[in-house]
Order: sequence, then structure tokens, then C-alpha cells
Amino acid sequence: MVMSAAASSPYLLPIRDLVGKPGQSRAFDLDLTAPAELGVRLVGVPEGDPVHVSGLAESVHEGILVSGEAAATAVGECGRCLGAVEIPLEVEFQELFAYSVGEAFDFCIEDDCVDLEQVIRDAVVLALPFQPVCREDCPGLCPECGARLADDPAHSHGQRIDPRWSALDQVRFETE
Repeated sequence: MVMSAAASSPYLLPIRDLVGKPGQSRAFDLDLTAPAELGVRLVGVPEGDPVHVSGLAESVHEGILVSGEAAATAVGECGRCLGAVEIPLEVEFQELFAYSVGEAFDFCIEDDCVDLEQVIRDAVVLALPFQPVCREDCPGLCPECGARLADDPAHSHGQRIDPRWSALDQVRFETE
């Protein structure tokens, strides 16, 4: 018997006991590890970090409706000062896994299992901030030298004149 690559995924939820039994349901509670690339450029859940998933699988006429919540911790860089960011995530998801492939369904039941990886990936990535910040009032970096302004609130380079305008400093007007 040859097993598919998906069959070895820890994100597979067996639902044999629910197939073809509308009205039946079963709660589930899974402790998983994050797959590769569970995030965006500045922030994401590192591969191998814990992801806790709990929910309910319900048999309906069209397939299996899976509703649940995934909890993990995303880490990354502040979009303003490049400091470390840690964001606790709790995301909800709901997806219908159809009995047969059709135009209206994105996910199907295969070998009496549903694969939750893409559903959880979509929910987590959509919940991540586009521009993560270490704190809401993060002042960012100095545009001249790159120093973290949060480390030195009095940071200053004094009043500098743009070198393109320095020739005007030589111009003197006579006053009456």
C-alpha cells in the first residue's frame, strides 16, 4: 500500500466516523507544529513552533464542516525600528470539506480525512499585521544615521541645512 505525502501530514484529521452521517459531530483538540513559511515577510510563526488547534467537525449533506480555533505565537521585526516583535495569535476558521470535487468547493475529503493545513495557514496569515510594530507609538529609526529613536528620545543631529541649498547661505540682501 502506497501512502501519499499528504497522508503523513500531522494536519490530517480522520473523519471516517462522520462520513455520510449528517447531524453527527465530534470535537477535536490537536497539538501540532508550524509548517514552513507560516507568515509574511516581517512576521510569522517559525517552522516547528507549537500550534494548538481545537474545534468541531460536523457531518452535513455536502461534506464535513470544520470549525475551530488555532493558537500560536508569531515572531518577527518591527516595521519601524526593526526590533523584535512577538504577537500571540488566536484565529478562528471554518471550512466545508466536500464529499466530491466541484466548482463551488475548494477543499475535499480524501481517504476519510480532511487536511487542515491550508485552512489554518490561510487563517493565520490573514490575521498577521501587514506592518507589525513593537509598540503602537514606536518612533522608528533616525532617517540620517539609523539609530533607534526609542533608545534615545533626545537623539538629534542639530539643525542641518540641506547641502543643495547651502549656496543661498552666502546671499545677503541690503536692508533700508
